[in-house]
Amino acid sequence: MSLEIAITGKPSSGKSSFFKAATMIDVEISSRPFTTIKPNQGVAYVVTNCIEKEFNVKCKPNKGRCVDGKRYVPIKLWDIAGIVPEAHTGKGLGLKFLDDVRQASALIQVVDISGTTNEEGNVTTNYDPVKEVEFVRDEINSWFEEIIRRGIEKYDRIKRTTKIDITDVLTEQLTGLQTSKEQIKKVYDRTGIDDIKQFARDLRELSKPILVAANKIDLERGLENISRIQSTTIPTSAAAEIALKTAEQKDIIEYHENKIIIKDESKLDKKQIEGLGLIKKNVLEKFGSTGIQKCLNTTVFDVLNQIVVYPVADANKLTDSKNNVLPDAYLVKNSTRLKDFAFMIHTDIGNKFIGGIDAKTKKKLGADYELKNNDVVEILTSK
Repeated sequence: MSLEIAITGKPSSGKSSFFKAATMIDVEISSRPFTTIKPNQGVAYVVTNCIEKEFNVKCKPNKGRCVDGKRYVPIKLWDIAGIVPEAHTGKGLGLKFLDDVRQASALIQVVDISGTTNEEGNVTTNYDPVKEVEFVRDEINSWFEEIIRRGIEKYDRIKRTTKIDITDVLTEQLTGLQTSKEQIKKVYDRTGIDDIKQFARDLRELSKPILVAANKIDLERGLENISRIQSTTIPTSAAAEIALKTAEQKDIIEYHENKIIIKDESKLDKKQIEGLGLIKKNVLEKFGSTGIQKCLNTTVFDVLNQIVVYPVADANKLTDSKNNVLPDAYLVKNSTRLKDFAFMIHTDIGNKFIGGIDAKTKKKLGADYELKNNDVVEILTSK
């Protein structure tokens, strides 16, 4: 599982609640700032239509699950310490926060859209969440900028005695941020390096894009505030998602595709029934969902442009070597080449790669074949 997403934001915005809602792992949830110090990590899932229906078979996933034709593909989720203004200079837990961001391919910024906490996570009224969106991004961009400046200083020291390219120096400097040379070169060719602040911002946007989860949408002023945020924003209620999943785990309700069916009202008191009614009215009916799953899916499939590909050992039977049907679902970048995908599965498979077979058409595929969503492929290797 190589795809990792970090949940970021100021203290008390609802990051840990979002994490619990997505993973159902018990973590400390509190209105006290800096509740999260060490990053929580767990497995969440993106949901997509499984290819099993197209082949009229029943899959048997090695990881994740498949329910009613919906494939749940695992990703790694991080809940990291809250960020405050001037975090890149070390204020609060800023440096620790920024270090924890390194491994993520994208960030979900949880914002308190209700405006009931200030920039340091303390209780207030009418705080502007637009400022919250901006300062968190500014801190991450400033962190990038400082690392890039050190790389440029290094390049200036050595450029007279070596022919090394500046993008090579920056690639080495930024290797810990999971930033590729391809991304660095793309930004460098577009903007140059004269304006370091602009270069840092563009590189961060390309290498660690941010989606905004407007949390606490069911509270007063939430709907009013969300309309003023210009970024890619999804309304969410982590508290509602936790309540629904908890009730489902206790076999009180069926909760599937944003629909609630109470299985046994005798297990609920009047207050609980009213609570479920409010979630249905103020969240599900108003916004279509609690937004948690939509945030994960949007980040992976739209922001990161990932697709799902199913490798099999036998293109005719759609099985692996143990006869499990469609056992593996990989998340890969759209248009990934087949040979590169072979290396993702295993180095030995990549080294011995000679071609592939499309399970749908039974046509042979070459090394440069660009994978499409829901491709099912058999990788051919030399003996």
